[in-house]
Amino acid sequence: MAAFAEGTPCWADVLLPDVRAGKRFYGGLFDWSFEEADGLGALGPDGADRVRDGVDRVGSGEAAPYATAYRDGRRVAALAPKRDGRMPTTWNVYFATPDAPAAARRVTEAGGLVITDPVPLTGGLAVIAQAADPGGAVFGLWEAGGQSGFERQGEPGSFCWTEVYTRDKDSVDAFYETVFGFQVHDLDDATVDFRVWSPAGTRASDENAVGGRSVITDAFPAAMPAHFLVYFSVADCDETAARATELGGRINEPPFDTPYGRIALLADDQGAVFAVLAEPEAA
Repeated sequence: MAAFAEGTPCWADVLLPDVRAGKRFYGGLFDWSFEEADGLGALGPDGADRVRDGVDRVGSGEAAPYATAYRDGRRVAALAPKRDGRMPTTWNVYFATPDAPAAARRVTEAGGLVITDPVPLTGGLAVIAQAADPGGAVFGLWEAGGQSGFERQGEPGSFCWTEVYTRDKDSVDAFYETVFGFQVHDLDDATVDFRVWSPAGTRASDENAVGGRSVITDAFPAAMPAHFLVYFSVADCDETAARATELGGRINEPPFDTPYGRIALLADDQGAVFAVLAEPEAA
């Protein structure tokens, strides 16, 4: 079982109104296969009941299973059913911690909010919780048990990066550096306000980076809430963006070049937003 340093993104799932449609979209986009009802579940306002059961109970009492996604036989993410239409259709990211209750206490002490207290998953796979930072961005905590999280990452069809978008950078910077002990450095670019996170005990550098903080500026819609953006690695950014539209999704921001590779901002056929990145050697 791979070990993830505290504060390292170790799992991601998407909350969807229609998991079957999600399987068609992401299976077609990233060549994912799926295994259902493995006892996991994304945490919503009443997610503790769901993860104990391992399924989502809709109004009719029908069970809608959590679908774990695999690429080349290795775990990469999951699709989770929404039990309440008021819940957002969104990608969630979980950060590793050796002690979820202790991390949850630090969240509160640092000015954040614990939305769902730490709860064990079925079969002792992990202890997870849901929290929000002082700016309102939601994220998960993951204390590994029998499952540490990703088995594949940084390769095509798998998670490669995450960043939080906020309007309250001062409070949010202090929050994450307190909760996870991140070592940080700011990009040397006067046009971009971006802080890079490296795990506690490492040197702050691009080589050790696990995520970062961006700012919601006036260039973004006024109604955009604080949020985490999840990135997936792809071999060809333009081809993936085109394929997303063929599958019923949309391109929110067309492919563009950065020093880190070619990026596109996409939405699936149910509205969940994510990004794809083709690193320079694969772009």
